Amino acid sequence: MKSLLRKTLATSAVALCLSIPVNATEFINILTGGTSGIYYPLGVSLSQIYGKAMPDAKATVQATKASIENLNLLQAGRGEVGISLGDSFSDAYKGDPEAGFKAPLNKLRTITALYPNYIHFVAAADSGIKSFADIKGKRISVGAPKSGTQLNSSKILAAAGIKYEDFAKVEYLSYAESVELMKNRQLDVTLLSSGAGVAALRDLATSQHVVFLDIPADIVKKINDPAYQEGIIPANTYEGQTADVHTIAVQNFLVTRAGVPTETVYKMTKSMFENLDQMVAAHAAAKKISLQNAIKSLPAPLHPGAAQYYKEVGILK
Repeated sequence: MKSLLRKTLATSAVALCLSIPVNATEFINILTGGTSGIYYPLGVSLSQIYGKAMPDAKATVQATKASIENLNLLQAGRGEVGISLGDSFSDAYKGDPEAGFKAPLNKLRTITALYPNYIHFVAAADSGIKSFADIKGKRISVGAPKSGTQLNSSKILAAAGIKYEDFAKVEYLSYAESVELMKNRQLDVTLLSSGAGVAALRDLATSQHVVFLDIPADIVKKINDPAYQEGIIPANTYEGQTADVHTIAVQNFLVTRAGVPTETVYKMTKSMFENLDQMVAAHAAAKKISLQNAIKSLPAPLHPGAAQYYKEVGILK
């Protein structure tokens, strides 16, 4: 009798436990870039914003090699949101083998346009480089392997009729590594694709004399990619940079993937736009983020959760 009673009580306890709803923690992995760039501090800001908007979710920030790695990780389901350059995003969604995407990354979805990256060609003042045409025969870093920066460099140099073989030395390095070699006089010029005022270049410009190179407008036209537009890095963005730098601008996007719940992406989109001041506090590049530009020239379809928010605020019918 006692044995039967114990079994009955045990069964009742299990049934009671199963009847009580348990809220599984939702994980939001935010894919960014190197810690010396702009993607990372903006990702940290987003994690804080999401944490307040979705207290039951756990938002984490992952440092990566930026655009291309972020897109591949999203396609593989190893992240919920990431930042990417527009040209990398477009090439990934379409599946451009020349850009390193053998098949379309068809799970990618857009949340919003963010801010423009500016192509920074920066040369040591004592390198003899005075203009973009002078970079041939010099030692250069073109960005980390398979990064958005490296994709930018290949397109720009090809449009200028310059091959990697035309340089004395080519390095494939992150922002921080490139700057370190510049400081050690082991590089003559480096290319960084980033928002204006990136920390790595502020550091470089305060430690030694550098020259910011204009990119001729005809090179922009020869690239023949709508993601590449003429842009200007305003004077005095960096120490010693007393004139505007005429260069190329490439839009950044906040990206997610199909399979992330509609309600989650809705909350991510809404909370970001309602807390843009926090994004700006993380980095001034976020001043360029606006609802007016949020859904312009999208490289991939909007996620339904983002679309729901845009309909709510009246910028999408």
